[in-house]
Amino acid sequence: MDISVVIITYNEERRLEPALKSLADVASEIIIVDSFSSDETLKIAKKYTDKVYQRKWTNFADQKNFANNKASFPWILSLDADERLSPELRQEIITLKQGEPQCSGFSMPRQVFYLGKWIRHSGWYPDWKIRLFRKDRACWDGEYIHEKLEIEGKVEKLKASIHHFTYRNIQDHLDRINTFSGLGAKKLYAKKKKCRWHHLIFLPFFRFMKSFFWKGGFLDGFPGFIIAVLNGYSIFIRYAKLKEIWKKGERIEPYPY
Repeated sequence: MDISVVIITYNEERRLEPALKSLADVASEIIIVDSFSSDETLKIAKKYTDKVYQRKWTNFADQKNFANNKASFPWILSLDADERLSPELRQEIITLKQGEPQCSGFSMPRQVFYLGKWIRHSGWYPDWKIRLFRKDRACWDGEYIHEKLEIEGKVEKLKASIHHFTYRNIQDHLDRINTFSGLGAKKLYAKKKKCRWHHLIFLPFFRFMKSFFWKGGFLDGFPGFIIAVLNGYSIFIRYAKLKEIWKKGERIEPYPY
């Protein structure tokens, strides 16, 4: 079983190399599709593979599908630049490579390292993701945010986790919310959805309650509290931006990555 690892990048000089190092003995080839980074991303990528492509940003699903089409082998491991294979997951995949699985793909839990702590609750864990799959049975879908892998056939589960280093600090978290709330508002606008007052008043509160109490965020301590607060805020600001779009009659533009 040979595996093509695919990664899409843009200005990931701080996080790409640890992700690539975690692939030792897993990747039969590494494919990187970069959206014209202005930092040292390309230099780092070329230390590990000669299959580096540059392509103008379209959207997450389209970029990932383009990268998948460059794969030489039937099995693909899709990894983000801010993710790493845990040592346990790496060994689990190496064991899989000794045979030829009969399923279409494998899902695996993803665990976030946030504010100095591994998060085990808050609705962030286990965050099951299908990341190892047969090329001919899967395709990424989604025009704006939260791309989803559509897969035909049986999906089995792996035990070990992907390690996710998504936010460097609270400011980075807020910056990401600002970006993705705008994309989320445009997605709602494209579906002709409108912002009602309950979206601004009640939904943020219930999102906080769900994260902090129902999903056990309080067990994650201070990071869990911050996650819950920002989960509520992200809902509020998404709908606030949706209301702004309707007021301005804003024309939807492709988001420049």
